[in-house]
Amino acid sequence: MTIRILCIGKLKERFYADAVTEFVKRLSRYAAVEIVELADERAPEQLSPAQREQVKSAEGRRMLARIGEGEFLVALDQRGAELSSEQLAAHMQSWMGAGKSRIAFAIGGSLGHSAEVLARADFRLSFGRPTFSHQIFRIMLLEQVYRAFKIMNGEPYHK
Repeated sequence: MTIRILCIGKLKERFYADAVTEFVKRLSRYAAVEIVELADERAPEQLSPAQREQVKSAEGRRMLARIGEGEFLVALDQRGAELSSEQLAAHMQSWMGAGKSRIAFAIGGSLGHSAEVLARADFRLSFGRPTFSHQIFRIMLLEQVYRAFKIMNGEPYHK
């Protein structure tokens, strides 16, 4: 099993990187984990709707270029399905049971995913309506994937 986290943007603070490293280490018991950081598009704060779409499209092209043939793509999207930890574990188990040995989770840039990435996605997952920084969100995603593996293996994880 291979889990890939495709992210627009890099972690800047060491404490975020340390948390990511810790969860990748924990997950290594269950799956090979790869973090793929892709460049974010430089843009001014105030963008027109057309400029926003251009930024998302450029970031989306970079992301799509890194998604492998046959890789199961989960796009993190505010309009996606909101799942409990147990439901995420059940979905992951069903994906793996269907022969999906490579699952990629895509974290878009600050403006979200392009329409092309969302169209390519096999599943859209939401962590709710609040907005999180990309650094925090990467850690939250890794923690939930780790928790899902613990649940799938019948192991306790309450802390």
